[in-house]
Amino acid sequence: MIRSGQDILTRIHKKWQLLFLVEIALYSVSFAILVYGLTSDFLISSLGFITIVLILSWVWKPWKYDMGHLSRYLDTKLPDLEYSTSLLLQEEKELTQLARLQREKIGKQLLASIADLSPERSLKKPLITLMVMVPVAVLISYFGVADVFKSTGQPAPEKGILFSPVDSTQVVPDRPLLVTQSVHISYPNYTRQAAKRTSEMNLKELQGAVITWNLQFDKKVKSVTLQQSGENNEMVLSEGVYRYSSAPEASGFYNFKFVDTLGTAYFSELYSLELIEDQSPTIEVSGLSQFTSFEVDDIKEFNFEALVSDDYGIASAAVIATVSKGSGEAVKFREERLNFDNAIPKDSKKATLIKKIDLDHMGMEPGDELYFYVQVSDAKYPNPNISKGETYFAHIRDTLSDVFEVDGSMGVDQMPDYFRSQRQLIIDTEKLIKEKPRLSKQEFNSKSNELAFDQKALRIKYGEFMGDESTLGINSSEEAHEEEEEDNLLSEYEHAHDTENEANLVEEAHEEEGEEDPLHDYIHDHDDPEEATLYTKSLKAQLRMALNEMWDAELHLRLYHPEASLPVQYRILKRLQDIKNSARIYVHRIGFDPPPIKEDKRLTGDLKEVASYKKTEALEKPELYPAIRSSVERLERLISHASLLTENDKVLFEAAGNELAELAIEEPGNYLSTLQDLKKLGQGFQISKQEMIRVQKGLLAALPPVSATPEKKSSTLGTLHTLFIKELETYD
Repeated sequence: MIRSGQDILTRIHKKWQLLFLVEIALYSVSFAILVYGLTSDFLISSLGFITIVLILSWVWKPWKYDMGHLSRYLDTKLPDLEYSTSLLLQEEKELTQLARLQREKIGKQLLASIADLSPERSLKKPLITLMVMVPVAVLISYFGVADVFKSTGQPAPEKGILFSPVDSTQVVPDRPLLVTQSVHISYPNYTRQAAKRTSEMNLKELQGAVITWNLQFDKKVKSVTLQQSGENNEMVLSEGVYRYSSAPEASGFYNFKFVDTLGTAYFSELYSLELIEDQSPTIEVSGLSQFTSFEVDDIKEFNFEALVSDDYGIASAAVIATVSKGSGEAVKFREERLNFDNAIPKDSKKATLIKKIDLDHMGMEPGDELYFYVQVSDAKYPNPNISKGETYFAHIRDTLSDVFEVDGSMGVDQMPDYFRSQRQLIIDTEKLIKEKPRLSKQEFNSKSNELAFDQKALRIKYGEFMGDESTLGINSSEEAHEEEEEDNLLSEYEHAHDTENEANLVEEAHEEEGEEDPLHDYIHDHDDPEEATLYTKSLKAQLRMALNEMWDAELHLRLYHPEASLPVQYRILKRLQDIKNSARIYVHRIGFDPPPIKEDKRLTGDLKEVASYKKTEALEKPELYPAIRSSVERLERLISHASLLTENDKVLFEAAGNELAELAIEEPGNYLSTLQDLKKLGQGFQISKQEMIRVQKGLLAALPPVSATPEKKSSTLGTLHTLFIKELETYD
């Protein structure tokens, strides 16, 4: 809370002083933005900002705007203060009684008039200046106005192209100098990117962009050449500037060469050109499972979303669907292209597409299958990038079943009975256990009873292999005893077959007592169902145990306890697998059958008639980087003998440079300096001995490591070992 006029005056002084500093900062920022648009150099623009701050501070002298100056300004602007504002700056003890009263009056008047008081310094002009300078700097940078100013005879920039004559020891008086250098990059139309201009020679641009190099010299030259990938491309002179345009297809290195009017050739350093490929669109599908199945009575439609994106824009997107009808050799396929429900926004790089697929609308019937995926293409021209998403499946279950009838004229029903495998029963039982929380009690009991029926069918089918006499059908087995066993509901499913015919067995035993066949225990009676089997006794015992466990598995399913039936089913499956594996037949491998050995020649050591075969073949691995290896050897001779380069040396070093360029594209930081020195040698430059040693080390580093060659190592025996061996030979 403000308690005195002096506090009000101090607050106004701090606020206006801050506005003064902000005004200076806004003018300085405006000038720095303009400088950056002209030079594209952050360091120069920062120096411009600091310079303007210092100049305005020296001219305006903000430190002179003290409390006294503020009081005089207030006295001029506010007549109600009665030119007594200075009383607020004095101590109350130093004032007279009348002055104290006036001081108190002025404080109240200042508090009442502060709302109508405007500051001495205004931010309106610096803000307008800043708003003007920003678009001006953008236009200067976009249209390359800075390059036009640079072409009026200014010297080359610090990072300009440096040319050196072929003979580095030659002093060329008044040689041509490079005035301006620039590269203009024009991007393909589908990228919707504006062309740009730069003075940097190491380029990293989009593949397909048209690059134009511009060089201007202060004097007339005979020719200018751009050397790239072993090709010499002449630059065309137009309006005093040498230009060359191309759309490179591969990354690499390049350099410039020019010849002056006297015939002296000059070469520049190597510069890298890296091309970036246009990326393919990306696809993300959500709201859809990999496999979707429908019943005949279901609403056969589903929705999903596809998030598609591309780095430069999406041209089209669709769903490629294939409908499969029929089965076996009669299967037919139909392919359709389905558009999304919503369109892709124009010039959009990312879009969320929605699609609703109706299987009935596509003419699908029970048993048909649908395979579909999302396909997106970008705006690249003329060969767009096409991406395909994952494949999804949709299926309408076929409830049609074949019904076979036995005509009265047919003597035998030759149609085989259907029964499931034990593995399928396990899968269905596990599925039923997982679905139990979602099923009603009636549905759960019904499905458990159906699995029990399948288990019963499988037991009866395997019982036929055991020679069981019961050959009743699956659907009608044991129905004849239903009326007799109504009181005991579990009698049909209990494992009590050992006592089913107990009375008859006892009666039969009495009838046959005294008439037993003496050979009964020693013959294999095929009329006995227990002996009439396709398996041996060991396999028969295993299958009998499996059948017994099938009874237990069926009983648990009938009692609606699939959890208790599942471990029993796993034991059944293991026994059946053991039976199948034991019934496998071993087939002897067919191989070389050697001729019989003559006993009279055996162990005699006679090899006269034995013919041996020996083949000697030299396998040569192609030598990697032969030019680099030869260059290392040639450099060693040049270093030791200090001889001059020959024409053959130029060809050799140029070939070595081409081999090294392949490695330098992947790792330019490791081989670029070596490649530049090697380029000079290929052009016939005479370099110093230290530079040759540096080139040789760089070439050796580029060569792959040599693998060790197997060889026999000779060992040298010492005197003690020799004496020891002689002693052994003496007492041998």
